[in-house]
Amino acid sequence: MRLLDAHAHLCDPAFDGDRDEVLARARAAGVARVLVVGETLHDARRNLELTRAHPEVLIPAAGLFPTRLDVQEAAALTEWIREHRAELRAIGEVGLDHWKVQDEAGRELQRSIFEGFISLSAELDLPLNVHSRSTGRETIALLFARGARRVLLHAFDGKVSSAAPAVEAGYFFSVPPSVVRSEQKRKLVRGLPLSCLLLESDSPVLGPDPGERNEPANVLVSLRAIAEIKGVSPEEVAAVTEENVRRLFGDLPDV
Repeated sequence: MRLLDAHAHLCDPAFDGDRDEVLARARAAGVARVLVVGETLHDARRNLELTRAHPEVLIPAAGLFPTRLDVQEAAALTEWIREHRAELRAIGEVGLDHWKVQDEAGRELQRSIFEGFISLSAELDLPLNVHSRSTGRETIALLFARGARRVLLHAFDGKVSSAAPAVEAGYFFSVPPSVVRSEQKRKLVRGLPLSCLLLESDSPVLGPDPGERNEPANVLVSLRAIAEIKGVSPEEVAAVTEENVRRLFGDLPDV
């Protein structure tokens, strides 16, 4: 089985002591590629460094986490993404977060920054890797309003009914290993078609054990959980999610 971790923060300092070993465990678990997402301009630069050091495993993305309400950093990151378009495979993570940002002025700024990245994804023909904490319906509505086409909603925390319009639009949803301890995630997997699901770790968080550091090898936990919930074999989940990777990202080496 060849698996893709569609959302991991391997530039996080939590991996500075053993990143090579973490990647080796991922490959041993069948993970052919890891999309490394970023939350800052510093992360974007670091992700390119890591990808150049590990081109056989890593795929770089760049984005601004939605709680960073910094217009100047958003503008600088936008220009950086344009300059490095040839090396990037996605914009992310970007999006909305109404759990941490609760004041209206902050939410309006957050929305404006996200709209800029949606437009950038269309300009550069790069898929969006989207954070939508406590704002699933609003995020999907904004993506629709701005004409977004290639979208991955990572660790979606909404209901199946909220996700349904995005499924119809051809968007994808990635499932973290925390699915084994989250009834909301299990309901989402149960209610959505396998044809719109991908695997993710969200390393170093959202692992199967909340008190332990998560890592990309644990997408195997996601795979097995999806198979159990759907009543299909792990091999079928691997094959379908591999095809979903191609539909979203295009062909990737070893995937």
